[in-house]
Amino acid sequence: MNYIKNSIHKIIALVLLWGVLGYATDALAQNNPPIEDYLLYPQITGLTSNGGMLAWVMNEQGRRNIYVSSEKGEEARKITSYKSDDGQEITNVSVSADGKWVVYVRGGGHGGNWSATASVNPESKIIQPGVSVWSVPITGGKPIKLGNGSYPRVSPNSDEVIFSRSGNLYIAPIDGSINSKKLFATKGTVRHAQWSPSGDKVAFSVSRTTHAFIGVFSKGKKNIDWVSPSFDRDTYPNWSPDGKHLAFIRTPGTTKELDSILVRKHAPWEIRVASLATLESERIYKAPETQEGSVPTTHGRYNLNWVRNDRIVYLSYEDGWPHLYGINPDGSNTVQLTKGDYMVEQISVSSDLGKVLFAANTGDLKDDIDRRHIGMCDIDKFEVKMLTSGEGIESSPFFVNSQKYGFLSSTYDRPVIPAMGNINSLNDYTLLAENRIPSEIPTSTFVQPKQVVFQSEDGYTVHGQLFEKDDGKTNKPAVVFVHGGPQRQILLAWDHSPYYAHSYALNQYFANLGYVVLSVNYRLGIGYGYHFHKPPNSHRWGGSEYNDVLAGGKYLQELSQVDPSKVGIYGGSYGGYLTAMGLARNSDVFAVGVDIHGVHTRVPSSPHDALFEKAPDAAKADQVAWESSPIAYVDSWKSPVLLIHGDEDRNVGFGHSVDLLQRLRKRNVPVQSLVIPDDTHHWLLYRNLIRVSKATVEFMQEHLD
Repeated sequence: MNYIKNSIHKIIALVLLWGVLGYATDALAQNNPPIEDYLLYPQITGLTSNGGMLAWVMNEQGRRNIYVSSEKGEEARKITSYKSDDGQEITNVSVSADGKWVVYVRGGGHGGNWSATASVNPESKIIQPGVSVWSVPITGGKPIKLGNGSYPRVSPNSDEVIFSRSGNLYIAPIDGSINSKKLFATKGTVRHAQWSPSGDKVAFSVSRTTHAFIGVFSKGKKNIDWVSPSFDRDTYPNWSPDGKHLAFIRTPGTTKELDSILVRKHAPWEIRVASLATLESERIYKAPETQEGSVPTTHGRYNLNWVRNDRIVYLSYEDGWPHLYGINPDGSNTVQLTKGDYMVEQISVSSDLGKVLFAANTGDLKDDIDRRHIGMCDIDKFEVKMLTSGEGIESSPFFVNSQKYGFLSSTYDRPVIPAMGNINSLNDYTLLAENRIPSEIPTSTFVQPKQVVFQSEDGYTVHGQLFEKDDGKTNKPAVVFVHGGPQRQILLAWDHSPYYAHSYALNQYFANLGYVVLSVNYRLGIGYGYHFHKPPNSHRWGGSEYNDVLAGGKYLQELSQVDPSKVGIYGGSYGGYLTAMGLARNSDVFAVGVDIHGVHTRVPSSPHDALFEKAPDAAKADQVAWESSPIAYVDSWKSPVLLIHGDEDRNVGFGHSVDLLQRLRKRNVPVQSLVIPDDTHHWLLYRNLIRVSKATVEFMQEHLD
């Protein structure tokens, strides 16, 4: 009997002990904020300015609305009232010159490779949503639908809006008082429409497959004027401030003559200026016939801007970094406006001030190459002045008036919000929407990312950001994060791109769980000069950028506090491709991975339908493209993987993941999948963003914890 009593007492004690332990475990879990709290940050896009007003889109857990502030810098004010997480994006925001109207587009997928006017239906509604142009008074009120379409341009007279639909231009009064109508008829696809300064003309480019023309529509005329038509491709028309001339970009027309695929060639371009009186043009600038002088591929490409009647500004990579240059309209007095081992992007001009704003990865701190700050150059004095500095990130600048400029600001523990600064002093700015940041975001748990620099096996210097909680623990699991693009650069604070703001929050969550996280800025990315951005044997021509990702995995393995057998990898888009490369080629380094809408098959630039004329290295190019694909190494793939893809992806075809999944199943590789029906590459539904994030973390924990 005593034995039974003692046994019962022991059982009760064990039950109580397990209850205490269970309570302690629950308490510990409660001390770790849920992943949902890390993803409460507002997403800011579409920042723009005109008429003394600043406007932007704020996505608050899927509820997208337009906010404004005036040149006085008052707190953000919401002027639309969209209340649900419906996946209908707001883009192409502009403010009328009189500061009384905001025009925008609602719907579509403007971050994809398809037509922006193709509707998106992530909620799988039985009635397909549209893609439409809207206007709303700056004071707020009911939005006015101007018509179906995209890419609106408000007249400088603030009374009319032109926009694109099915390759044509339409026009409507900004108040919607009459229905929109087609502006003119022409064959081809109309792009790059620009109002003349007086508002009575519209310049545009029209693509006709093999070539492109610059055209000018004039109110009251019955025909279109073609500006210096040629067999080439003319794009990006830009008016002189007096409306008498046009500057534009000319590149060669299409040829079917086949050349070497694997040999990198100069991509020529030039700037031309045309007189509206004669419709004839003259070349004022020809890019140097070097690799660095090729067509620039950073933000805004050429960034052609006619700042004043006597000065044109453009961007070129010709000295090895993307910098601004100034030139007279007759081609004389070319001056490099920005110089140094840094890049400039996100260009904004002030014609009346003769000044240019830009974002640049330079400053007073030694690790500023992995940041962005706002700079300004004077086109007369050829002087560059940095307006912001420090450990934060500042980008996307716009002039608000002669003294004020708006931009986006973030720190390592504060998400992106708009700010307004003074051009006459350093770091003199006011945050405009700090009260919109949810207090539930656990910023007290955030770690400040550290810049790390390491070497790839083939000799490249690679930058990364290390996220780690300083807890003194050892045998930690680790994760490599790989960005997409690939023409991107991940920075040392909360990212300004919504896609990478999500990744930043996810990396912080992993760090709080005790992981060591390394974000790798592999070659092909921007921010480190031309030869890093355009390296040999990369992309489909060799995939050499994978060496940098592998070096990142080995860097983590060599850290004393990391368990080298517990290194995972995840990434989306091009980052998904490199994740798959890591798992296929180096399952010995990467124990597990999450491949989010990755590219899995590399296609060479070889037209296989050519009957007689073939590229001299076509067969070799096919072989190199195959060897640059993860599916070429699928037989050595051992590590478990989670494949995630939305089947309305307009950047990477859903079939990439369908094909890879079948190959992995055939080889008995542990593979799981998460399919998001009807959503796109950018998770337009906030609840899908949450779902993808939770699945990523849970899969890593399942295999690394």
